[in-house]
Amino acid sequence: MVTVFKNAKVFDGTRFLVGQRDVVVDGGVISAITEGGQGSHDASASFVDCAGKTLIPGVIDCHVHLMSTGAGDSSTFHDPFSLQFYNSVAQMERTLKGGVTTVRDAGGTDLGAKVAVESGVVRGPRMSIAVNIMSQTGGHGDFHLVSGADSPFMAPHPGRPSGVADGLEGVQRKTRELLRAGADHIKICSTGGVLSPRDDPRHSQFTEAEIAVIVAEAASQGAHVMSHAQGAPGIKNAVRAGVRSIEHGIYLDDEAIDLMLANGTFLVPTLQAPQAVIKSAEAGSALPQSVVDKAHAVIEAHYASIARAHEAGIRIAMGTDAGVGPHGENLEEISLLAGVGLSTAEALAAGTSVAAELLGHDEVGRIGEGALADLVVVDGDLSIEDVRGIEDRVSSVYQGGELV
Repeated sequence: MVTVFKNAKVFDGTRFLVGQRDVVVDGGVISAITEGGQGSHDASASFVDCAGKTLIPGVIDCHVHLMSTGAGDSSTFHDPFSLQFYNSVAQMERTLKGGVTTVRDAGGTDLGAKVAVESGVVRGPRMSIAVNIMSQTGGHGDFHLVSGADSPFMAPHPGRPSGVADGLEGVQRKTRELLRAGADHIKICSTGGVLSPRDDPRHSQFTEAEIAVIVAEAASQGAHVMSHAQGAPGIKNAVRAGVRSIEHGIYLDDEAIDLMLANGTFLVPTLQAPQAVIKSAEAGSALPQSVVDKAHAVIEAHYASIARAHEAGIRIAMGTDAGVGPHGENLEEISLLAGVGLSTAEALAAGTSVAAELLGHDEVGRIGEGALADLVVVDGDLSIEDVRGIEDRVSSVYQGGELV
């Protein structure tokens, strides 16, 4: 079936095309881009009128937790264990309808969820999964509590092994276990974090040698490593060890920026995440006060770090940490990126072509012949209008040429 998106202002993933264009989709793939009004003379074609609208590639969120229902949600302590899987169905649907057609899950989502989407059992974004978060004992991803209890958050089950490991042999084995469970990439924590109540985001976790073993083991199976990294020492350890992306990057210093540039390391800012923690606390969630205090403390430094990284030329890919905040509001991150200095084209590219490059996917993140027809129709002409507020201007979303 042929569908023609008529008279759209097109952002192709890197730039706005001159004038109005028709984008022709055939069998879920983009087959042509023509001058406006010239897209198809096929009587059987269907048409989507995009006059006064912008057509962008389906957005790619490089940092989500599709199994998580939000910061401060204590329901996992008393809900039936399997409810998380049913909740994730609604969360994947909201993500897709919000304009995100591809995600990189940063921990919690197992292979069953990915297969359910791929086989059409449920609807959701295309996904690359980490299965669980790798952490040292007592680190950001170790959910053993000082009470002696284990938090049910990302609790191990047959499809989701624990991510806690220590020492060179221990992290090598754990990497292999996660890859065996279906991980497409490995997520590690090289610093403390905001949501872990008893550590400091500025303190390092895992040694550089341990991270290097993880990177090498993942690479041997064609996988990359993403690192939760907020403090400069832990960021630098991860970059020197060869991770593909730094997540959060709250306390970047000049040396960290230089190392990232030299190594071609991507930065995924997740500017939404600290704000989501604060909003959750204000809404009455039972977050520890230490967590809320840390969220307030990092925001100014976070914005300043991302602005400096952008000015230096580090490649920035969009990621939200959705699951800390609500699913379906992902495109707000594009607005936040524009707020720290990215141009409209740069902010959109962060969620399309740059994100696709980070994931190594050349069939998404662009509008061009041969690309998958993952498309978002946005109200207004973004080439001349402020991109901020894009999350409230999504008109329609298409995945593989089909209306979501």
